Order: sequence, then C-alpha cells, then structure tokens
Amino acid sequence: MSNEELAKLKTALVAEFDRLEPQVIRPAEGYLKYPYLIPAGFYKQMWDWDGFFMGCHLASVGKPEYLKYWALNLIANIDSDGYVAGCATTEGPREVFGKFAMKPFLSQGVYFYSEQTNDFEWIKPHYAALMKVLEYRDKTQQDSLSGCYFWENAGQSGADNNPAMNYFEDDTRSFLAPDASTFQLREIIAQALIAQKLGKTTDYVVLMAKAAQLEDAINKYLWDDKDAVYYTVDRETRSFYRRVSYSSFIPLIQKLAPDEKGREMIKRYLLDSTEMRAKYGFRSLSAKDPDYNNKNIIIPFSNWQGPVWCVANYLYSIGLKNYGFDNEIRWQAETLGTLLLDDIKKWDSMHENYDADTGAPLAPAADYTDKNGKFVGFISWNLCVQNILEGVTDDKWMLLELPSADRKP
Repeated sequence: MSNEELAKLKTALVAEFDRLEPQVIRPAEGYLKYPYLIPAGFYKQMWDWDGFFMGCHLASVGKPEYLKYWALNLIANIDSDGYVAGCATTEGPREVFGKFAMKPFLSQGVYFYSEQTNDFEWIKPHYAALMKVLEYRDKTQQDSLSGCYFWENAGQSGADNNPAMNYFEDDTRSFLAPDASTFQLREIIAQALIAQKLGKTTDYVVLMAKAAQLEDAINKYLWDDKDAVYYTVDRETRSFYRRVSYSSFIPLIQKLAPDEKGREMIKRYLLDSTEMRAKYGFRSLSAKDPDYNNKNIIIPFSNWQGPVWCVANYLYSIGLKNYGFDNEIRWQAETLGTLLLDDIKKWDSMHENYDADTGAPLAPAADYTDKNGKFVGFISWNLCVQNILEGVTDDKWMLLELPSADRKP
C-alpha cells in the first residue's frame, strides 16, 4: 500500500471512529460521579485497562478530560487498605476475583493526563490514596523472593485464558508474569514522576530506587537467555513456564531488553509466521503452542489463545517502535486498519477479537443484538489502531513513554 493509500485508509477509519466514539462515553450517573468510559456494546461497565487505553486515545485526539474522569472515578473507590476494584457500575464497585485490585494503570493514567495538560495540582488531595494502592499491590501481588509481581490467575490479567498462566479455578498455581511486573514497574515510575512534580523528593528517590530493583528483577528472573524471550515463572517450582504469549512481549514497551536481545526476540517470535505473526495481525498466543486456537469465546472468558486483539497489537507496536521495526509497524497499520474498516462497513461496529488466520470477526457473536435487532458490537481499545496509523502516516505516535529508572529525567 502506497503512502497515499495508507493516508486514505487512515482518513476513512478516523471518520468511522469519530462516528462510533460517542458510544464509549457515558454521562456521570449514580456512583460514578464523573463521565465514564465503557467498551460499548456488550459491556456497559467502566473497566480498568479498557478505560485507560480509551482515555489515552481520547487524550491523543484533544480530549484529555476523559482520562482524568476515569482516574477520579477509580480513586473514589480506593478503600482504607488501598484496594480499588477494576470494574465499576453506576450502582457501585464490582468486585471481580475477590479482593484483587484493578490492573496496574491508575498512576500512569493520572500522570499522562497531568503531563499533557501541565496540571499536577489536582492530584494533591489524592496523592496519599495513590501511594496506598501501590502498597496494597506490594502486599498482595509482589513475590517476596524475586521482587517480581504475579497474577493469581490469568483472568486477573485481563488476558482471561492465557495458557502461560493458570485459568481454571482448580489450578492453584500462580505465576510471576512479564505483563504484571512491567505494568507495575510503570506504575511505580509514574508515581515517582508525580511525586517529583509535587515536590515530594524523598518519595521520588525511594520509588525510583524500587523501580530500578524491579527492572533488574524482571531481566534476572523472567528473561530466558537460551530461548531469548520473557516467560512467566511458576511460583511453586521457580521454573520457566515455556509458553510464548501476549504477556511475553510487554517488557518491550518499557524497553527492558537491551537493543540486541530485544531485536532478536522480536525477529525470533513476533515476526515469525509460525509463532506470533499471522495474515491478519499479530496473534495473542504462538501458533506453535499446543493450546493455540481461534475459537469464538466470550463467556465464560474471552479468548487470548490465538485471536488478534487490537490492544495487544497496539502494545506490540510500541515494542516494534522501541526496537526500530518501522516497516513491520507499517504492515501492522495497513492490516489492522483494513480489518477494522471492513468490519465496520459490514456490522456498523467492531468485534473484540479476530481470527488470526482468516480475519473472521469473533466475539461478540452475531446473535448479540439489541431490542431493535441491531448488532451489539465492541469499540473500546480498538480505537488505538488509529494511533498506530497516525504514527506511520503522520509521525504522530502514542508510545506512552516513561523513563527507565536507570534513565531518570
């Protein structure tokens, strides 16, 4: 696809996104005191990482206030222990997986909004609560032996049935995870930068030191030099669980692998058609994995065992950019942009994921319709495909950059 054709694709997709975007924004109601973001269609609740990625996208198109509203709605339900539910409705917080806290994105959202608007003053009344959220995660999800972070099960991660972790209730294992550890690393760094902006120098120094230790721990315990990839680690056996999945690539968004190792990992796994690269985007699980499939699953869990997820691909694009794979991002932008535009033309909405090998739209199924018989689709973080396209066509990137603890600002 030529530069002109790619620009036309972006323009067409942006026009459709502008039309669909209002479906993800809801006015304040009941428990949710600020306008809130929903994935739309099948989902009417406010969710943690859906809201983060939608909020960041909206900030990138000149609407940063929704990222702040998302943060304020979550901050309002931080309890005395530092627990904050990852899902909320107009009737109150919705506890998922017991007392498991929201996924680690809150301090990042607060920081990215404040950085873009150059407004950190609003955080002052909430600073202590944000610190408490970090403390709660340390108590409940930090491994005392390695310093890395773990999910108790795959469902907590959002990649609901990721085979690189346990995803059935009768499987009591838990895994040190590249995604949990990297997302929490970024939370610590974001909170450190907030502390610095608010003149809390001691907190800044302590948090950055903690982040530096975690960076080292991720590379020490989760990187396998032999296979040149990040794996989850079984907390019982302390051994690598050798499954190449979406979570393996999350450390690359923070550029944790040195250049040579990161490039080798990308070439060996992400760009290999027998592993992660498929005709219609990058898979969520290696095609070599014995559990690889493209089933249309939404209940009891969504399928991260192969299908193309736009949010995973957006995160992959950051890793690709960090390690200099611009041509591959161009392919990704063209492939995903075309996939979504075709989907919208047929269904007047989008889907949560897509068959990696055929491009067929998966969840939600065609029989999910509203009272008028109209298909109920999915929007959410698919909006971030616009950011991939704009990066390629306009050099306007949304890379969610945070400094390394070893490269302090």
